[in-house]
Amino acid sequence: MAYYYPEPSHTFSEYLLIPGYTSEECIPDRVSLKTPLVKYRKGVEEPAISLNVPLTSAVMQSVSNDTLAIALAKEGGISFIFGSQTIENQAKMVARVKGYKAGFVTSASNLTPDATLADVLALKARNGFSTVAITEDGTPNGRLLGIVTSRDYRVSRMEPTDKVADFMTPRAKLITAPAETTLKEANDIIWDHKLNSLPIVDDSDHLMYFVFRKDYASHKANPQELLDSEKRYLVGAGINTRDYATRIPALLEAGADVFVIDSSEGYTCWQEKTIKWVRDTYGDSVKIGAGNVVDRDGFMFLAKAGADFVKVGIGGGSICITRETKGIGRGQATALIEVAAARDEYFLQTGIYVPICSDGGIVHDYHMTLALAMGADFLMLGRYFARFDESPTNKVMINGAYMKEYWGEGSNRARNWQRYDLGGSTKLSFEEGVDSYVTYAGSLHDNVEGSLYKVRSTMCNVGVTTIPDLQREAKLTLVSSVSIVEGGAHDVTLRSTSNVK
Repeated sequence: MAYYYPEPSHTFSEYLLIPGYTSEECIPDRVSLKTPLVKYRKGVEEPAISLNVPLTSAVMQSVSNDTLAIALAKEGGISFIFGSQTIENQAKMVARVKGYKAGFVTSASNLTPDATLADVLALKARNGFSTVAITEDGTPNGRLLGIVTSRDYRVSRMEPTDKVADFMTPRAKLITAPAETTLKEANDIIWDHKLNSLPIVDDSDHLMYFVFRKDYASHKANPQELLDSEKRYLVGAGINTRDYATRIPALLEAGADVFVIDSSEGYTCWQEKTIKWVRDTYGDSVKIGAGNVVDRDGFMFLAKAGADFVKVGIGGGSICITRETKGIGRGQATALIEVAAARDEYFLQTGIYVPICSDGGIVHDYHMTLALAMGADFLMLGRYFARFDESPTNKVMINGAYMKEYWGEGSNRARNWQRYDLGGSTKLSFEEGVDSYVTYAGSLHDNVEGSLYKVRSTMCNVGVTTIPDLQREAKLTLVSSVSIVEGGAHDVTLRSTSNVK
């Protein structure tokens, strides 16, 4: 006879937090949202990777490309570049994130003195960079002969055939720094000489790196940005259980910091085999998350298999129809509560804390706080990020309002059959996702700042200033359907609509 759970599963909207004592010290500016991304021995060591804010972007074509990854890393979160593309293209996206801001940046735009103004303009149009290194052989590390920036030419007064050698700033007029220069020293030189960029050269005058003024300004403007030891943005990548032996090495070479197995259901032998291959090949040096699961058994399986974190949630995404098409899934709140208890149980047994990620079911900003209170260490969001300027989809006008395109990985548009693969050969035989639109919401920075301020404010209402304290001290109550109605505006006629959630 099948097992029947005695209680129905619940969603975030069926819960409310109960206020706790708020002291004078508990104000939003003092709330820390730092949280572990990968497993570690809690109380003994620090995690190899932590997030400064508990947000990750979903492994989706319509969400996580390099532009969104850069924007989210600036805020302190991390993106997982979608894997439903060629290995080469995914690696290029990862490389662009790692190279976007590195303190010491390898030159991405290079020409020889024989190139023309037309070549400069074409290069700028192709990669967006206005600083072009002119080297003897046109390579990033060739002998430096000069630099071209937008101040060196005026298109209206020059011919496309004009040689770079005739209008570049020559080496003799450039201020450079030697290879042993520290980042602080480089920024001091930039400030003292009012430079926009500083070339770093070796003893033979070969170009090694650039240090850019804008990177220093960006760091000051984004104090929470998520950086590696070389001051580069952290970035993750999604993989599947088919071509991981080829995809992972290529992504590591491109600079990927962490991986996640992108699958609608993680309690499988395929994920176990994938994790085993990673451990046999790289040991613990390569970080890989797994999922998704919705109960204790699923979590324990993946934790024992060696997953660095476990994603929770099946069928709760706004574009996911897995529950509708297959009858598989669980209410996100109930799934998260049970898996969080399993995580704590596993920690008591082993001393290893395996973070869990709540993936799906977040509709309103307050759901973020509820998910964290229920035990999530961080959240994975798709629809939320798809609305922003930095997502890779088109902005279109629908019925007089701006929208952004948003589609599921299980839709015919994405055709990411590997995500739903159960070892057969039929690939994507039916859809588990839809093709849709979401309301355009503007820049990622403005929205994330607003959403996380609500999270910090609510944590202060609870009386806590860290996520672990929230998980330990929070009191939650189930609410009735009548109470849900009571919680919104009711028995009044609204004067205007509002986007505030």
